[in-house]
Amino acid sequence: MSKKHIISTNRKIYHNFEVIETFEAGIVLTGSEVKSVRNFKVSLQDSYCQIEKGEIYICNLHIAPYEFSTTTKFNPKRKRKLLLHKHQINKLIGKLTQKGLTLVPSEVYFNERGFCKITICLVKSIKKYDKREKIKKREIEKEMRSY
Repeated sequence: MSKKHIISTNRKIYHNFEVIETFEAGIVLTGSEVKSVRNFKVSLQDSYCQIEKGEIYICNLHIAPYEFSTTTKFNPKRKRKLLLHKHQINKLIGKLTQKGLTLVPSEVYFNERGFCKITICLVKSIKKYDKREKIKKREIEKEMRSY
């Protein structure tokens, strides 16, 4: 059983998308970015993953600059490379060619060895009427429990 120290999660994924498969990936960060992540200065809002030249990158992941850093400041929303095995990347490329599937990060955490990891999900968008049905079912269940 692995211990995870969760830094940030994107809960909107489970509301807006249907999760098909999840992957654990490492992320390439600079030293000051790691310190900023340890201080919970991360936002997964509006972030997404894309594949370029057989490698996966995460875009729009906001990591605030570390205030005590003496090195040059970096762009907080720059593209960051994700570390996955080649067979996992090939599997993702095959699945992403299907219509309607996207790759979205769901949480940032540190594993038991102290490495920064990201959980990325292969998702399919949920239609608006499906969301309404889900909300109706939830309300009906609440009413039945209250009686």
